[in-house]
Amino acid sequence: MTDLADTLTAAAFWVAVLRIATPLLLGTLGVLLCERAGVLNLGIEGIMVAGAFTGWLAVYHGAPLWGGMAVAALAGAAFGLLHAGLTVGLALSQHVSGLGITMLATALSYFGYRVSFPKVDTPPTVTPFAPMDWLPVPVLDALTPPTLLALLLVPLLGWLLYRTPLGLAVRMVGENPQAAEGQGVPVAAVRTGAIVAGSALMGVAGAFLTLSAFNAFFFNMVNGRGWICVALVVFASWRPGKALLGALLFAFFDALQLRLQQAGDAALPYQLYLMLPYVLSILALVLVARKAAYPQALMKPYRKGDR
Repeated sequence: MTDLADTLTAAAFWVAVLRIATPLLLGTLGVLLCERAGVLNLGIEGIMVAGAFTGWLAVYHGAPLWGGMAVAALAGAAFGLLHAGLTVGLALSQHVSGLGITMLATALSYFGYRVSFPKVDTPPTVTPFAPMDWLPVPVLDALTPPTLLALLLVPLLGWLLYRTPLGLAVRMVGENPQAAEGQGVPVAAVRTGAIVAGSALMGVAGAFLTLSAFNAFFFNMVNGRGWICVALVVFASWRPGKALLGALLFAFFDALQLRLQQAGDAALPYQLYLMLPYVLSILALVLVARKAAYPQALMKPYRKGDR
Protein backbone atom coordinates (compact mmCIF):
# COMPACT_ATOMS: atom_id res chain seq x y z
CA MET A 1 0.00 0.00 0.00
CA THR A 2 2.88 2.32 0.88
CA ASP A 3 4.54 1.67 -2.47
CA LEU A 4 1.31 2.47 -4.30
CA ALA A 5 0.86 5.70 -2.34
CA ASP A 6 4.44 6.69 -3.12
CA THR A 7 3.82 6.01 -6.81
CA LEU A 8 0.63 8.08 -6.94
CA THR A 9 2.23 11.04 -5.18
CA ALA A 10 5.42 11.07 -7.26
CA ALA A 11 5.75 13.88 -9.79
CA ALA A 12 7.30 11.45 -12.29
CA PHE A 13 4.08 9.41 -12.29
CA TRP A 14 1.93 12.41 -13.23
CA VAL A 15 4.44 13.46 -15.85
CA ALA A 16 3.97 10.01 -17.40
CA VAL A 17 0.17 10.34 -17.17
CA LEU A 18 0.16 13.66 -19.05
CA ARG A 19 2.65 12.37 -21.62
CA ILE A 20 0.51 9.29 -22.35
CA ALA A 21 -2.66 11.41 -22.39
CA THR A 22 -1.41 13.98 -24.92
CA PRO A 23 -1.85 12.03 -28.19
CA LEU A 24 -5.13 10.62 -26.88
CA LEU A 25 -6.41 14.09 -26.07
CA LEU A 26 -5.41 15.53 -29.46
CA GLY A 27 -6.96 12.60 -31.31
CA THR A 28 -10.12 12.68 -29.20
CA LEU A 29 -10.61 16.40 -29.86
CA GLY A 30 -10.21 15.68 -33.57
CA VAL A 31 -12.82 12.92 -33.53
CA LEU A 32 -15.11 15.07 -31.39
CA LEU A 33 -15.00 17.91 -33.90
CA CYS A 34 -15.85 15.57 -36.78
CA GLU A 35 -18.69 13.89 -34.91
CA ARG A 36 -20.13 17.17 -33.65
CA ALA A 37 -20.65 17.97 -37.34
CA GLY A 38 -22.36 14.61 -37.86
CA VAL A 39 -19.55 12.59 -39.46
CA LEU A 40 -17.86 9.53 -37.96
CA ASN A 41 -14.15 9.42 -38.83
CA LEU A 42 -12.74 5.92 -38.37
CA GLY A 43 -9.73 7.00 -40.41
CA ILE A 44 -8.09 8.31 -37.25
CA GLU A 45 -5.80 5.31 -36.76
CA GLY A 46 -4.29 5.66 -40.22
CA ILE A 47 -4.24 9.47 -40.06
CA MET A 48 -2.23 9.28 -36.84
CA VAL A 49 0.25 6.95 -38.55
CA ALA A 50 0.51 9.36 -41.49
CA GLY A 51 1.01 12.30 -39.14
CA ALA A 52 3.69 10.44 -37.21
CA PHE A 53 5.57 9.57 -40.40
CA THR A 54 5.28 12.82 -42.35
CA GLY A 55 6.06 15.03 -39.36
CA TRP A 56 9.11 12.97 -38.45
CA LEU A 57 10.30 12.76 -42.06
CA ALA A 58 10.05 16.54 -42.45
CA VAL A 59 12.15 17.12 -39.34
CA TYR A 60 14.63 14.45 -40.43
CA HIS A 61 15.13 16.40 -43.66
CA GLY A 62 15.78 19.66 -41.83
CA ALA A 63 12.42 21.20 -40.97
CA PRO A 64 12.00 22.71 -37.47
CA LEU A 65 9.99 20.71 -34.96
CA TRP A 66 6.93 22.94 -35.24
CA GLY A 67 7.34 22.74 -38.99
CA GLY A 68 7.11 18.97 -38.66
CA MET A 69 3.94 19.39 -36.63
CA ALA A 70 2.53 21.61 -39.39
CA VAL A 71 3.39 19.03 -42.04
CA ALA A 72 1.65 16.34 -39.97
CA ALA A 73 -1.42 18.58 -39.68
CA LEU A 74 -1.45 19.09 -43.44
CA ALA A 75 -1.18 15.35 -44.03
CA GLY A 76 -4.09 14.76 -41.66
CA ALA A 77 -6.10 17.52 -43.34
CA ALA A 78 -5.48 15.94 -46.76
CA PHE A 79 -6.86 12.59 -45.64
CA GLY A 80 -9.71 14.42 -43.93
CA LEU A 81 -10.54 16.16 -47.19
CA LEU A 82 -10.63 12.78 -48.93
CA HIS A 83 -12.93 11.40 -46.23
CA ALA A 84 -15.16 14.48 -46.55
CA GLY A 85 -15.35 14.07 -50.32
CA LEU A 86 -16.50 10.48 -49.93
CA THR A 87 -18.91 10.92 -47.02
CA VAL A 88 -20.23 14.47 -47.50
CA GLY A 89 -19.87 14.97 -51.24
CA LEU A 90 -20.82 11.45 -52.36
CA ALA A 91 -22.79 10.46 -49.23
CA LEU A 92 -21.00 7.10 -49.01
CA SER A 93 -20.84 4.95 -45.88
CA GLN A 94 -18.87 6.73 -43.17
CA HIS A 95 -17.76 3.41 -41.68
CA VAL A 96 -16.39 2.04 -44.95
CA SER A 97 -14.75 5.32 -45.93
CA GLY A 98 -13.09 5.70 -42.55
CA LEU A 99 -11.71 2.18 -42.49
CA GLY A 100 -10.50 2.65 -46.07
CA ILE A 101 -8.70 5.86 -45.05
CA THR A 102 -7.04 4.01 -42.18
CA MET A 103 -5.74 1.27 -44.47
CA LEU A 104 -4.68 3.73 -47.18
CA ALA A 105 -2.88 6.13 -44.85
CA THR A 106 -1.13 3.33 -42.98
CA ALA A 107 -0.02 1.58 -46.17
CA LEU A 108 1.24 4.81 -47.77
CA SER A 109 3.20 5.68 -44.62
CA TYR A 110 4.86 2.28 -44.41
CA PHE A 111 5.58 2.34 -48.13
CA GLY A 112 7.05 5.82 -47.85
CA TYR A 113 9.29 4.70 -45.02
CA ARG A 114 10.56 1.70 -46.99
CA VAL A 115 11.22 3.84 -50.05
CA SER A 116 12.95 6.56 -48.03
CA PHE A 117 15.12 4.13 -46.04
CA PRO A 118 15.47 0.92 -48.07
CA LYS A 119 18.67 -0.29 -46.41
CA VAL A 120 18.13 0.83 -42.83
CA ASP A 121 17.51 -1.73 -40.10
CA THR A 122 17.36 0.71 -37.19
CA PRO A 123 15.01 3.71 -37.58
CA PRO A 124 16.93 7.00 -37.94
CA THR A 125 16.40 9.45 -35.11
CA VAL A 126 15.73 13.19 -34.79
CA THR A 127 16.13 15.60 -31.89
CA PRO A 128 12.66 15.75 -30.26
CA PHE A 129 10.99 18.57 -28.35
CA ALA A 130 12.79 19.44 -25.12
CA PRO A 131 10.97 19.69 -21.76
CA MET A 132 9.65 23.12 -20.79
CA ASP A 133 12.10 23.56 -17.90
CA TRP A 134 11.63 27.32 -18.25
CA LEU A 135 8.00 27.00 -17.14
CA PRO A 136 7.66 27.58 -13.37
CA VAL A 137 4.87 25.02 -12.98
CA PRO A 138 5.53 21.66 -11.30
CA VAL A 139 4.97 18.59 -13.53
CA LEU A 140 4.38 20.74 -16.63
CA ASP A 141 8.00 21.86 -16.59
CA ALA A 142 9.04 18.25 -17.27
CA LEU A 143 6.75 17.98 -20.30
CA THR A 144 7.12 19.24 -23.87
CA PRO A 145 5.30 22.14 -25.62
CA PRO A 146 2.86 19.91 -27.59
CA THR A 147 1.38 18.76 -24.27
CA LEU A 148 0.74 22.37 -23.30
CA LEU A 149 -0.80 22.92 -26.74
CA ALA A 150 -3.14 19.95 -26.24
CA LEU A 151 -4.25 21.26 -22.83
CA LEU A 152 -4.89 24.75 -24.21
CA LEU A 153 -6.93 23.33 -27.09
CA VAL A 154 -9.53 22.00 -24.64
CA PRO A 155 -10.91 25.40 -23.53
CA LEU A 156 -10.30 26.81 -27.00
CA LEU A 157 -12.44 24.14 -28.67
CA GLY A 158 -15.06 24.47 -25.94
CA TRP A 159 -15.22 28.21 -26.56
CA LEU A 160 -15.40 27.67 -30.32
CA LEU A 161 -18.25 25.15 -30.11
CA TYR A 162 -20.38 26.87 -27.47
CA ARG A 163 -19.58 30.58 -27.72
CA THR A 164 -19.23 31.36 -31.43
CA PRO A 165 -21.55 31.38 -34.46
CA LEU A 166 -19.23 28.92 -36.19
CA GLY A 167 -19.54 26.48 -33.30
CA LEU A 168 -23.31 26.84 -33.37
CA ALA A 169 -23.26 26.03 -37.09
CA VAL A 170 -21.12 22.93 -36.47
CA ARG A 171 -23.50 21.69 -33.79
CA MET A 172 -26.56 22.47 -35.91
CA VAL A 173 -25.36 20.42 -38.88
CA GLY A 174 -24.62 17.57 -36.48
CA GLU A 175 -28.03 17.70 -34.86
CA ASN A 176 -30.44 18.78 -37.60
CA PRO A 177 -28.90 19.57 -41.00
CA GLN A 178 -32.32 20.29 -42.52
CA ALA A 179 -32.96 23.04 -39.99
CA ALA A 180 -29.43 24.33 -40.46
CA GLU A 181 -29.97 24.54 -44.21
CA GLY A 182 -33.23 26.37 -43.61
CA GLN A 183 -31.26 29.00 -41.66
CA GLY A 184 -28.85 29.45 -44.55
CA VAL A 185 -26.00 27.35 -43.11
CA PRO A 186 -23.99 25.61 -45.87
CA VAL A 187 -24.16 22.09 -44.44
CA ALA A 188 -21.63 20.48 -46.79
CA ALA A 189 -19.07 23.25 -46.29
CA VAL A 190 -19.39 23.21 -42.49
CA ARG A 191 -19.12 19.42 -42.32
CA THR A 192 -16.15 19.40 -44.68
CA GLY A 193 -14.37 22.09 -42.66
CA ALA A 194 -14.97 20.23 -39.40
CA ILE A 195 -13.65 16.98 -40.85
CA VAL A 196 -10.54 18.64 -42.28
CA ALA A 197 -9.79 20.50 -39.02
CA GLY A 198 -10.46 17.40 -36.90
CA SER A 199 -8.25 15.26 -39.12
CA ALA A 200 -5.47 17.86 -38.85
CA LEU A 201 -5.60 17.41 -35.06
CA MET A 202 -5.36 13.65 -35.56
CA GLY A 203 -2.22 14.16 -37.66
CA VAL A 204 -0.70 16.31 -34.89
CA ALA A 205 -1.57 13.56 -32.39
CA GLY A 206 0.48 11.11 -34.45
CA ALA A 207 3.37 13.56 -34.81
CA PHE A 208 3.54 13.87 -31.02
CA LEU A 209 4.64 10.24 -30.88
CA THR A 210 7.63 10.73 -33.20
CA LEU A 211 8.61 14.30 -32.27
CA SER A 212 8.01 14.34 -28.53
CA ALA A 213 7.29 10.96 -26.93
CA PHE A 214 9.94 9.23 -29.08
CA ASN A 215 12.51 10.42 -31.59
CA ALA A 216 11.96 7.97 -34.45
CA PHE A 217 9.24 6.40 -36.57
CA PHE A 218 8.61 2.68 -36.39
CA PHE A 219 5.83 0.37 -37.49
CA ASN A 220 2.81 -0.14 -35.20
CA MET A 221 3.80 2.77 -32.98
CA VAL A 222 0.24 4.17 -32.95
CA ASN A 223 -0.84 0.79 -31.56
CA GLY A 224 -4.60 1.28 -31.44
CA ARG A 225 -4.60 4.77 -29.92
CA GLY A 226 -6.95 5.96 -32.66
CA TRP A 227 -9.61 3.44 -31.70
CA ILE A 228 -9.25 4.46 -28.06
CA CYS A 229 -9.93 8.06 -29.11
CA VAL A 230 -13.16 7.02 -30.81
CA ALA A 231 -14.31 5.39 -27.57
CA LEU A 232 -13.20 8.35 -25.46
CA VAL A 233 -15.47 10.67 -27.45
CA VAL A 234 -18.46 8.61 -26.29
CA PHE A 235 -17.12 8.68 -22.72
CA ALA A 236 -16.82 12.47 -23.02
CA SER A 237 -20.40 12.86 -24.26
CA TRP A 238 -18.97 14.91 -27.14
CA ARG A 239 -17.70 17.66 -24.77
CA PRO A 240 -14.07 18.89 -24.81
CA GLY A 241 -13.77 19.14 -21.02
CA LYS A 242 -14.87 15.56 -20.51
CA ALA A 243 -12.54 14.51 -23.34
CA LEU A 244 -9.64 15.75 -21.21
CA LEU A 245 -10.97 13.79 -18.25
CA GLY A 246 -11.31 10.62 -20.34
CA ALA A 247 -7.80 10.91 -21.79
CA LEU A 248 -6.34 11.46 -18.31
CA LEU A 249 -8.32 8.51 -16.93
CA PHE A 250 -7.02 6.09 -19.55
CA ALA A 251 -3.49 7.50 -19.23
CA PHE A 252 -3.67 7.11 -15.45
CA PHE A 253 -4.51 3.42 -15.75
CA ASP A 254 -1.85 2.92 -18.41
CA ALA A 255 0.86 4.63 -16.35
CA LEU A 256 -0.25 2.66 -13.29
CA GLN A 257 0.03 -0.69 -15.05
CA LEU A 258 3.57 0.19 -16.14
CA ARG A 259 4.51 0.89 -12.52
CA LEU A 260 2.81 -2.31 -11.37
CA GLN A 261 4.77 -4.31 -13.94
CA GLN A 262 8.00 -2.85 -12.65
CA ALA A 263 7.23 -3.55 -8.99
CA GLY A 264 4.72 -6.41 -9.26
CA ASP A 265 4.84 -10.11 -8.53
CA ALA A 266 6.71 -11.96 -11.29
CA ALA A 267 4.22 -14.82 -10.95
CA LEU A 268 1.54 -12.68 -12.57
CA PRO A 269 1.59 -12.69 -16.38
CA TYR A 270 2.43 -9.29 -17.81
CA GLN A 271 -0.65 -9.51 -20.05
CA LEU A 272 -2.80 -8.95 -16.96
CA TYR A 273 -1.13 -5.62 -16.38
CA LEU A 274 -1.53 -4.69 -20.05
CA MET A 275 -5.25 -5.44 -19.81
CA LEU A 276 -5.75 -3.18 -16.80
CA PRO A 277 -6.22 0.22 -18.51
CA TYR A 278 -8.51 -1.25 -21.18
CA VAL A 279 -10.70 -3.19 -18.75
CA LEU A 280 -11.08 -0.26 -16.35
CA SER A 281 -11.69 2.18 -19.21
CA ILE A 282 -14.35 -0.10 -20.73
CA LEU A 283 -16.04 -0.26 -17.33
CA ALA A 284 -16.02 3.54 -17.08
CA LEU A 285 -17.30 3.79 -20.67
CA VAL A 286 -20.21 1.43 -19.95
CA LEU A 287 -21.22 3.42 -16.90
CA VAL A 288 -21.14 6.76 -18.72
CA ALA A 289 -22.24 5.85 -22.27
CA ARG A 290 -25.84 5.04 -21.28
CA LYS A 291 -26.48 8.71 -20.54
CA ALA A 292 -24.46 10.09 -23.45
CA ALA A 293 -26.43 12.43 -25.73
CA TYR A 294 -24.93 11.83 -29.16
CA PRO A 295 -25.42 14.22 -32.12
CA GLN A 296 -28.74 13.24 -33.70
CA ALA A 297 -27.47 13.40 -37.29
CA LEU A 298 -24.29 11.43 -36.59
CA MET A 299 -23.54 8.93 -39.41
CA LYS A 300 -26.57 10.12 -41.40
CA PRO A 301 -25.63 11.30 -44.91
CA TYR A 302 -27.27 14.51 -46.04
CA ARG A 303 -27.94 15.93 -49.49
CA LYS A 304 -28.98 19.51 -50.04
CA GLY A 305 -32.73 19.81 -50.33
CA ASP A 306 -33.48 16.55 -48.47
CA ARG A 307 -36.36 16.65 -46.02
